[in-house]
Amino acid sequence: MTFTFSQHFPALRSGFSYLDNAAGAQVPTHAIEAISQFLSQGSCNVGQPYPASRVATELKAQARAATAHFLNCEPGEVILGTSATSLTFQLGRAFSRLFQPGDHIIVSELEHESNASPWRALEAQGVEVKLWKARWPEGRLELADLRALLTPLTRLVALTAAANSVGTTPETAEAARLAHSVGAWIILDAVHSSPHLLPDVKAWDADFAVFSPYKVFGPHLGCMYIRQELLPRLPADKLWFVPDDSPQKFEPGTANHEGLAGWLGALRYLYEVLGDGMTGRAGLEQAYRRIESLERPLLESTLERLLRHPRIQLYGPREPQGRVATFCFNIPGVSPRAVAEHLGQNGVAVAAGHYYATLAAQALGLMPDGAVRASLLHYNTSEDLDRFFAGLDTLR
Repeated sequence: MTFTFSQHFPALRSGFSYLDNAAGAQVPTHAIEAISQFLSQGSCNVGQPYPASRVATELKAQARAATAHFLNCEPGEVILGTSATSLTFQLGRAFSRLFQPGDHIIVSELEHESNASPWRALEAQGVEVKLWKARWPEGRLELADLRALLTPLTRLVALTAAANSVGTTPETAEAARLAHSVGAWIILDAVHSSPHLLPDVKAWDADFAVFSPYKVFGPHLGCMYIRQELLPRLPADKLWFVPDDSPQKFEPGTANHEGLAGWLGALRYLYEVLGDGMTGRAGLEQAYRRIESLERPLLESTLERLLRHPRIQLYGPREPQGRVATFCFNIPGVSPRAVAEHLGQNGVAVAAGHYYATLAAQALGLMPDGAVRASLLHYNTSEDLDRFFAGLDTLR
């Protein structure tokens, strides 16, 4: 039998082409069944001496350890939450008690608002936010431009590992080196990069990082990395008995245990289907090598076809290097919403708007309507692309 990813992803069996993966990946049966199994055996909380509670307690510990493998860090550096945005705002509240009037924060022009609004909120207390502008229309960030913005007053650099708008993948490790050279911290937004490129907070030398399991074939959750030595120094709105050096200080309330079960199921999909049955960090590295081999032909083909399409105005990198398979474009004379609606009627899902990347949209002069975005993952096919381009060709 010929292998197809629809064997593992029920949503793909409909024949609909999901090219809005930047808004959330489809979910494999590994994750769906894990959620169902957890809820079927008894809903409860952690820490109690009966079987279902022991399962929930162990589940959360497993999820923290597995997420540490995914990020390449220690379990005690992992915070499990409801969304990357909510976790980043929590971190912003901690910074509001540490940063002083006159301190500087640098935000790149490629950021999703979840890695911009929490820092811009600190302007109300006198923190100065500087914009690391991209080079348009390619949407590339030059390290020389960051270097020119850094001063001894810089406290934080906020940078995406992959732009959810135009797909650019900045030089994260070098940006971290520059930030640290003036004593600043760096927070890396790996939400958009994580389904394409395996996160590595150690290689990045990140102080903070966030990602969302629902972009990585799991349920709606958020995860944050905080460098171990920084954790005790950060103020938190926490229960008084939670230790200052515990990641639980940023995890108020009851966890989404069924969501954590689903996230473990999504990781099992990566290990078993893409990782040749290997586990741990090695299994993830193998899985992402497979993802690269599957996505690269799709990326190259889509980019080439968009660039030669007579009606497409493409934004973002025009070479396969330094980008992921996320494509931002417009058709002059047709609103982005009309393009998305037409494609939807022809069995193709894409996004229209600014997708919360308002800084990039403003720089390109695309507000308020934004642009069309097609975003691919490893389970997409050449048939999906043919349907996408056929839909564009029938647009009037």
